[in-house]
Amino acid sequence: MYLQKQIDDVVAQTAALKTQRAENFTIKQMERMKKQLQRKLDKLNDQSRKDDVITFEELGVDSLMVDEAHYFKNAMVTTKMTRVAGISQTESQKASDMYMKCMYMDELTGGHGIVFATGTPISNSMTEMYIMMRYLQYELLEQEGLLNFDAWASTFGESVTAIELAPEGNGYRSKTRFAKFYNLPELMNMFKQCADIQTADMLKLPVPEITGGKPTIVKLPPSELQRQMVAALGDRAEAVRNRLVAPNEDNMLRITNDGRKLALDQRLMNPLLPDDPDSKANACVERVFTIWEKTKAQRSTQMIFCDLSTPRAEGFDVYNDIRDKLVARGIPKEEVQFIHDADTEAKKAELFGKVRSGAVRVLMGSTQKMGAGTNVQTRLCALHHLDCPWRPADIAQRNGRMVRQGNMNKEVSIFIYITEATFDAYSYQLVENKQKFISQIMTSKSPARSCEDLDEAALSYAEVKALAAGNPMIKEKMDLDIQVARLRTLKAAYNSQHYRLEDAVTGIFLREIRGTECRIQAFEKDMQTAKDSQSYDKDGKLVFSIELDGTSYDKREDAGKALLGLVGAAVRADHHVLVGHYAGFEVTVAYVPLSKVFVAHLVGQATHTTELGSDAAGNMVRLQNVVAALPQEVSGLRNNLQQLRVQLDSAKEELQQPFLQEQELNDKSARLAELDALLNVGNDAPVLEGEAEVVNEDDSVRTPREENELER
Repeated sequence: MYLQKQIDDVVAQTAALKTQRAENFTIKQMERMKKQLQRKLDKLNDQSRKDDVITFEELGVDSLMVDEAHYFKNAMVTTKMTRVAGISQTESQKASDMYMKCMYMDELTGGHGIVFATGTPISNSMTEMYIMMRYLQYELLEQEGLLNFDAWASTFGESVTAIELAPEGNGYRSKTRFAKFYNLPELMNMFKQCADIQTADMLKLPVPEITGGKPTIVKLPPSELQRQMVAALGDRAEAVRNRLVAPNEDNMLRITNDGRKLALDQRLMNPLLPDDPDSKANACVERVFTIWEKTKAQRSTQMIFCDLSTPRAEGFDVYNDIRDKLVARGIPKEEVQFIHDADTEAKKAELFGKVRSGAVRVLMGSTQKMGAGTNVQTRLCALHHLDCPWRPADIAQRNGRMVRQGNMNKEVSIFIYITEATFDAYSYQLVENKQKFISQIMTSKSPARSCEDLDEAALSYAEVKALAAGNPMIKEKMDLDIQVARLRTLKAAYNSQHYRLEDAVTGIFLREIRGTECRIQAFEKDMQTAKDSQSYDKDGKLVFSIELDGTSYDKREDAGKALLGLVGAAVRADHHVLVGHYAGFEVTVAYVPLSKVFVAHLVGQATHTTELGSDAAGNMVRLQNVVAALPQEVSGLRNNLQQLRVQLDSAKEELQQPFLQEQELNDKSARLAELDALLNVGNDAPVLEGEAEVVNEDDSVRTPREENELER
């Protein structure tokens, strides 16, 4: 069913493309996708070679709990768009398997049998939210007409086609990505129907505190060679902008990646350059050794994260450079290990065990290999970031290796190494901006109506030039970006509150006041009815009398038994059943299936309700108590009426209050626009935008250019 549905979707998309006279390439791509799906379906339907084993359906599973759900994002999406960031037209087997299981569980449980758990549902692009929604809210997307990705994208996003460097580094390819997202409040309202978002400050888990309450920034001065090379990057950006070089020779993406390598260590640009004593590697060695020596007694451990320059057999790399220097200072070599050496699950388990026991005290690795799933927090006391990843989720996964439950240390340290006057500070600023955006999406009650997408890996020409020249305006611009975004979010929250108050003043409060006044009048009339209908003996005691099914009773026990005999009719009825009269009121009974109880209603000008029990006489006392409580009910309603009038007056006053930061927002927005004009942001020649060059450490084969670019 799953594959057939996908084939039907592809056929429908292809027919729509032909009607719209789309490009032949796109139509051929959809046809190719259909053939692939058909082959997969035929293979599954082939019964000639099938093992006689139990199927998933036969297991009797009725609830599915999935941890680290972000591993299942690589699911195929049928779309007319090509190369959209976060959306794949190929799929991993585990993602398609998960999708089929989710569809089956939805059919079985009516959409209530799946629980996903993840710390990073959105790691790089908002388009990843569509994948999560399709897993968990299939029926809702179908009802809203948003199940097809193109429909979802047209509702919540704006796509643009730009050019990026091909992975081989020798040419261009076009890439469609989302430039902006719109209608975020509506999108988040849909998503939060299935998402229970819990942040660290809400959970208050017993995790270690970070020294100083935040990571320690280790700022390092650049060497003279680094200064010259950063200036040369500015010249290269100038040449790219003026189209003096071919795109396959140099482009903004390559310049950005060279800038990241240069910030880490100048020898990554040229292994023959001298070792700068103020480099990140040397600063890291100094701190790692100091902490290693200080925590010998506890055998505390440390982690070093570095995504660039992973270990290699020949040539220079930062990993071996740091280990050699640590060993030279006196740390035994077996206590400094690389995650890359543990190339099987058994070796990983053994290595992690050694780190937890303190046998290995310094573990080095990349986010990809040492991120999620690495549980070595027992003795961790320090974590070192040598470079800045592109995604906020990577920073969160890195820090999460240490700041988690099960760490015996009450306080831990996080060190972030930054080479000044290079791309470092700006890279961390970009990641911080992305994280602020994700945090707003995942927690804010009033997200901005629109926002820029996150998926950008290349700096613009203006940004590179400003960094190369040490232009202070670029720092001011980044600060203003954050401040203006915060103020706009506050303005959005103010507007939302303003609209709610307008609704309350013109509608909600007035309706509630009128309704409360009507209830008071009805209750007062019912009080008079009860007073006129009830009688008292010479001692002032209430004379009990009730009529049930045409028979009058003056004994509570007898009346109670008669009432219990009448309530059975309410089980089969879909309305309130009239059973008699008491104190001038009609007595009706009803059965509430959800809570499995019977209730009695005294119906006059208003309806007064009480729950019935199994005690016959007790039920009569309950009816008496309902009538006796009417004066208190009226008193409570009058208090509510007074409060509603006070709230209405307060709302009217609050409605007159302006947005207090309006002037600040206008001033900072104007200054930001002025800086954008001065820096020429947004008016560059076509800038390459795309994913950062990622070292796929599991690949055993690389092209010579990839080897040169990624591992140098």
